[in-house]
Amino acid sequence: MSDPKHPVYGPTYAEMRDPGLLDPAFRARAAELQNHLPLHRDNLFNIHWQDAYTGVSAFLVPQAVSGLAANLVVMDGGTFPSGSMKVGPAYAMLMERELNEGIRPGSATVIAPSTGNFGIGVSWVARVKGYEARVVMPSGMSRERYALIERYGATTDLTPGSEADVNLTLQRTQDRYAGQADCTVLGQFSDLANYRFHRHVTAEGVRRAVQGLGLDGVDLFVSAPGSAGTLAAGEGLRESFPDLCLAAVEPEECSTLTDGGRGSHVIEGIGDQMVTLIHNVHATDLVVRIPDVHTIRGTAVFSSSTDDIMAMFGVDADCAARLQGRFGPSGICNVVGAMQAASYLGLDQSRTVVTVATDANDRYQSILDQLSNNLGRQPHRRDLSGWWSEVQELEPARQVLDIHESDHRERLHGMKRDTWVPYGYSADFIDSMQDQTFWDREYDRVTQLDLQWQALRHPPDSCR
Repeated sequence: MSDPKHPVYGPTYAEMRDPGLLDPAFRARAAELQNHLPLHRDNLFNIHWQDAYTGVSAFLVPQAVSGLAANLVVMDGGTFPSGSMKVGPAYAMLMERELNEGIRPGSATVIAPSTGNFGIGVSWVARVKGYEARVVMPSGMSRERYALIERYGATTDLTPGSEADVNLTLQRTQDRYAGQADCTVLGQFSDLANYRFHRHVTAEGVRRAVQGLGLDGVDLFVSAPGSAGTLAAGEGLRESFPDLCLAAVEPEECSTLTDGGRGSHVIEGIGDQMVTLIHNVHATDLVVRIPDVHTIRGTAVFSSSTDDIMAMFGVDADCAARLQGRFGPSGICNVVGAMQAASYLGLDQSRTVVTVATDANDRYQSILDQLSNNLGRQPHRRDLSGWWSEVQELEPARQVLDIHESDHRERLHGMKRDTWVPYGYSADFIDSMQDQTFWDREYDRVTQLDLQWQALRHPPDSCR
């Protein structure tokens, strides 16, 4: 390992939570770099939810689209560097490794088990910071994901299968890279820096987003695990909104959280046939199942022309333009899941639901091409217009499971233990996660980590 006292670079957790802590001139210059010089290292300071121009990286879904009485807010993860909010946890994990392990560029290759977006985020952060990176991922993901990883200079180590086969990437990582002196593994499913980022940074982004949209609070937060890191934002939001309901969404074809189902599905980025180590199952209230066909068709709907979107939903041109291209399949899954959960809870017009679009549709053209291949032609408006009515026909009482009931949380905790003990975590450590004080203690490390980082880093041009 290289000298751990050598300066490091990038934002603190506090600066990602509130980029207003940065000097305004520096922040404005960094924002300009994102479009013109996307690999400049000052882009690290663009890892946050705040929009430098509008103040909020979120949008309100029109009632004509959501069909809800409640307000539906979508956090726009596609505005982050690399095109996905997954870059935030990637940076946080590497930041903590630089602090705790003393790694520096040239001393270790960064290894990232992933099905795509996290691997893309790691590749971008590694390139900007000067590390070599390798992404361990399934071979059956969208071709755009591999292209972006390669664009940022990382290599791939491919395992068989697709999204539902992420366990093979974990096993490959364990067998080939864990414990190697010249490698550092960033494990999104098990690294609590992922949890810390979302509880500290994403939660504050949501608070500011709803305030910027003129709304009073948050009643329901909805996210589909993947790594389950984003769900930690719900825990952070409970500090301001203690009655908030937290819902996890999963593919109906891979109903792991609902009933232990482990089937295959086509929603990239979620539904990985496990309870992740960083999922605080005792903080989760609802589980929502969504058929994967709705997510692909929904992505196609919002990838179509603004004229088609206007015709299908009866919205105006400006609204159609705001919605066009904003959702990948997991984002559609989150939106449909939010609609189901809000309907299940009976939320009225005074209530607000928040969910996340992890990325945009630009990394899913090959998935949309497959839809065209299945139809034998490009989908027409009449092919897509039935999507909305099919979504409306879903029955919340069937799609939603309240895990307060029975012993569901204990069942999920047992699944977590069964998954992670073979990877070297003790049963006692995992069982300690049943107590909320475990999670609060891990979150409280943010303050000390920031102090350590500030003492070690090369400062940006000017900070307050």
